[in-house]
Amino acid sequence: MSDTTLLDLIETEHLDSIQTRFEAFHALNPWVYRRLVEMTYDLVNRGHHRIGIAMLFEVLRWQTMMTTTDPSHSGFKLNNDYRSRYARKIMADHPALAGVFETRGLTA
Repeated sequence: MSDTTLLDLIETEHLDSIQTRFEAFHALNPWVYRRLVEMTYDLVNRGHHRIGIAMLFEVLRWQTMMTTTDPSHSGFKLNNDYRSRYARKIMADHPALAGVFETRGLTA
């Protein structure tokens, strides 16, 4: 994120884009990313070369039933709007996982 702090975003409700909301959610819920990375590596290590981020999201919802903090107040514990952002972040941060998720161009 830019020079604007997460607290500034939350206090001013300046969460007007999916990317901004994702960054705020990710900062408040780092366990989601860590768990998605673990799950992805588990499947790759079992021989899977293509994985659906939607499937991992649903498994994570079922497994954890944890409470998350979403400053956009979307009503979802794991907002589907963030799936493609997590897929891109995982592949960017972990070169061994490059191409494991199919992504399309971002529209929002």
